[in-house]
Amino acid sequence: MTRSNTSGPLTTHSECRKAFPSFMRPSASYSTKASDQNPKQEGKDLSTTEHPFDDITYNIPEKPVTFTEGASYSLVILAGLGIAALAGYAVFKELIFEPKEYKIFGKALARIQSDSQVTARIGHPITGYGQETRNRAARQRIPNKIWTDEDGVEHVEVNFLIRGPHGAGKVYSEMFKDNSDRTWKFTYLVVEIVSPQHGKTQLMLESYLPA
Repeated sequence: MTRSNTSGPLTTHSECRKAFPSFMRPSASYSTKASDQNPKQEGKDLSTTEHPFDDITYNIPEKPVTFTEGASYSLVILAGLGIAALAGYAVFKELIFEPKEYKIFGKALARIQSDSQVTARIGHPITGYGQETRNRAARQRIPNKIWTDEDGVEHVEVNFLIRGPHGAGKVYSEMFKDNSDRTWKFTYLVVEIVSPQHGKTQLMLESYLPA
């Protein structure tokens, strides 16, 4: 009876199985390493990629400022500062130092408000202003004239409007600064009643008579 030798083929198959994994293991390791390196490589590529507009932004050449342009800018700035300084001085002068014409206007208006001839015609209270307009600045601007005569005496002339509950009028006044006692005195103060119109009425409230 003949016996079959089965150990040969089994041994060969087993050896092939043992040899095959050893052959595949390096391939798998290589694939794993390659896959691990790909994200790093992609991240490196992304980090080194520049935005397409960066080159445009950083490469814009700066236009040099010429001497003429620089001088023009300086003149504009100086002009603006000059205008601001003048405006500030005007406001400061009106708020801190009372102009002479407003001082004379105040004295004349106070004299008119206390005069019974005027209050009997246009009523009380009486207000004074520069012009018939809704512009506040124009109403507050008093027409005036300031000069010094040959004796060194300073004169201030003002003209303004007055209004009461029953009428209105025009005022013509002049005052001078007496050098002996340094006080302001009336040269004349005339009130012309224009409303109500019962004929033109002029009232001489003050007239200077030298001693």
